[in-house]
Amino acid sequence: MSWVSPGAQFATELLDAAGQRFPEATLTHCETIPARPATYREFPQWVPGWFVDKLADSGITRLYSHQAACAEAAYEGRHVVVATGTSSGKSLGYQLPVLTTLAKDPTATAIYLTPTKALGSDQLLATEELLRGIAELASAHPAPYDGDTPTESRRGIRESSRYIFTNPDMLHVSLLGAHAHWARLLRHLRFIVIDECHTYRGVFGANVALVIRRLLRIAARYGARPTVILASATSADPAAHARRLTGLEVEAITDDGAPTGTRTVALWEPGFIPGAEGENGAPVRRAATTEAAGLMAVTVAAGARTLTFVRSRRGAEIVALRTQEELGSMGRSDFSPRIAAYRAGYLAEDRRQLEQMLDDGRLLGVATTNALELGIDVGGLDAVITAGFPGTVASFRQQAGRAGRRGQASLVVLAARDDPMDMYLIHHPEALLGSPVEQSVFNPENPYILPAHVYCAAVEAPLTKRDVEALSAHRVVEELTAQGLLRRRSRGWFAAPRPALDDDLPTPETAHQQVALRGGSGEEVMIVDSTDGRLLGTVEAARAASQVHTGAVYLHQGQSYVIEELLLDDYLALAIPEAPEYTTSARSVTDIHLVEEPSADKLINYTPGLWVADCEVEVTEQVVGYIVRFPDGSVGEHVPLDLPAQTLRTRAVAYTLDPLVVQAAGISAGELPGALHAAEHAAIGLLPLIATCDRWDIGGVSTALHADTNLPTVFVYDGHPGGAGFAEEGFRRFPEWIEATWETVRSCSCESGCPGCVQSPKCGNGNNPLDKQAALKLLGALVSMTSGKET
Repeated sequence: MSWVSPGAQFATELLDAAGQRFPEATLTHCETIPARPATYREFPQWVPGWFVDKLADSGITRLYSHQAACAEAAYEGRHVVVATGTSSGKSLGYQLPVLTTLAKDPTATAIYLTPTKALGSDQLLATEELLRGIAELASAHPAPYDGDTPTESRRGIRESSRYIFTNPDMLHVSLLGAHAHWARLLRHLRFIVIDECHTYRGVFGANVALVIRRLLRIAARYGARPTVILASATSADPAAHARRLTGLEVEAITDDGAPTGTRTVALWEPGFIPGAEGENGAPVRRAATTEAAGLMAVTVAAGARTLTFVRSRRGAEIVALRTQEELGSMGRSDFSPRIAAYRAGYLAEDRRQLEQMLDDGRLLGVATTNALELGIDVGGLDAVITAGFPGTVASFRQQAGRAGRRGQASLVVLAARDDPMDMYLIHHPEALLGSPVEQSVFNPENPYILPAHVYCAAVEAPLTKRDVEALSAHRVVEELTAQGLLRRRSRGWFAAPRPALDDDLPTPETAHQQVALRGGSGEEVMIVDSTDGRLLGTVEAARAASQVHTGAVYLHQGQSYVIEELLLDDYLALAIPEAPEYTTSARSVTDIHLVEEPSADKLINYTPGLWVADCEVEVTEQVVGYIVRFPDGSVGEHVPLDLPAQTLRTRAVAYTLDPLVVQAAGISAGELPGALHAAEHAAIGLLPLIATCDRWDIGGVSTALHADTNLPTVFVYDGHPGGAGFAEEGFRRFPEWIEATWETVRSCSCESGCPGCVQSPKCGNGNNPLDKQAALKLLGALVSMTSGKET
């Protein structure tokens, strides 16, 4: 560890201590980002004196430059997105124009939109604190309106509140679904604040984009033209993302005027477990959560207040427990009571207490899900450890920004998972620490998402020609009319009254309830504890066969269950409390077919013998069994299952190769299936690098001779009906994607393939056949053939 790059002495000492405790691990990169001073501007002249005095009481006498720029743009009626670092004070940039307007105009209203309840509650508390004691805002009555709002309180909020804090789900069902009850709010709507807008991507992003368009449409019918203010983490192109999300021209403010302390970022590769063998004899690396617990113990033992991010609720509990155990083995058991877990599902008062204890130093370490990533005010942290790349550069920066908020030096460590994406990033730090490379990908014109929103819009108010054009919904309107759901009149298209029939089609009364904003068909399988009848949770019906099949291990709030029986026809999975010393992974067979030939603009012939297409496909998948996997990564028995096949119509990026190209690459006919399969797995693992998705959002199929192409073909498809935009992004940036894939496989030190390069945790064929060396030849040939082509 003596070669650690120059930087803060504090961070260097912590990394040295970690290196001594975990000598088998590798510090692949370390760099120190210097402190940055603040850039200030004075308050705009339109800000009332009482507001300036109120802020001065809390120590704010000037604005950061980005706060002032955001406030000025919004107050002047320009739609704006402010995209600056974590804890840079973005909220004050929109609160200034919103609260000033609410004070000056006693009828004005505003809506604050949040992706999570925790963030909404935090912002509501901060707003109430700003309003306290200010007579000019006594009538604003900011209030939450979400699924937790008591029924008896809702009417009063609708009638009196001028500042509503809600989420997209409630906005869709309640405010738009019953907009007549919200006429007062909509008629005087001056601002819509969309916080953490970078989180809206994929299917959720497409749904939210259409909800926002519908909100703007209904507000216009009531005579309002609200200004939209968006807040985002730093991203590649926040203006384009905001424009796609709202359908409006949006001005971007990206120059961050907030100060930062010195920050050291370390990329950490856990070592292998001696003697442990995974699937097909692959080496097993120490889990990122295990490594993160050890690292947190090291930092806490040195007195550094530390936050560790993990990907699951159960992971948060386990990391907290293991950190306590590690501290005991280090002779610092006195620190063990000062470690805790924090996650969704805790009561609000418990969360607040944990935040306060971490902030004031009573807690030294907290293991958390991303519940503490978005905007929640916790300061005083010295170190952040992330157990595995969180999925996007934006999320990583959000997490990293939790430390050093008060100007002190801080340390950020990314402990990599044994996964192609993580392995690529820790060996290519420029992709993580340079300019963000991912795009926020979603498609509001998804043919499987758009029709439901068009119908909801017609239920809310008749559709005009301008509405149809704004939604790009000409074909959809024709189809809905042909189905009898819409009727054409001289003033536009109306939602036709119809009884509820057994045809699965919506009625005006059920339209809004049938739309699942966060993805899926809306149909869910209930997971019930068969010993006492408790509802443990739900899972999307399309994923039930792979996630809650008979024999599956299911985790709920830290408790382990085994699925006793899956009753698909009844949408029911029966579980029994049990904690086996293994996990389960479904095994399946998948078939894929082209729905139609790709159009000319969706097909690129990079060089003779290589074609890449963005195409519509039909995927048929059947779960045929599951395997048992033990904690050390080793694999146990294979258990067969008899479940029905499921069909998905979606989009895929596909590449097809001429056999002469394969032969020229030195790949024999016997090696080809394993080469294609390994290349497919690696590519799926790296697609999140350029498209903001999780590898569980996408799937793949490879074949040495596909029936529709009569050639060796690899498909990578979106796991959502109609696609979420991920495959299109892979098509658009194919050369960049394939080069990153090749680099990852080439740089992996394993001999014949491991989870860090070509093995997949979700492979339906048990990671067989795989040929890493032949895949390297194949990927190298693809890189050569695409390197000179512009995309």
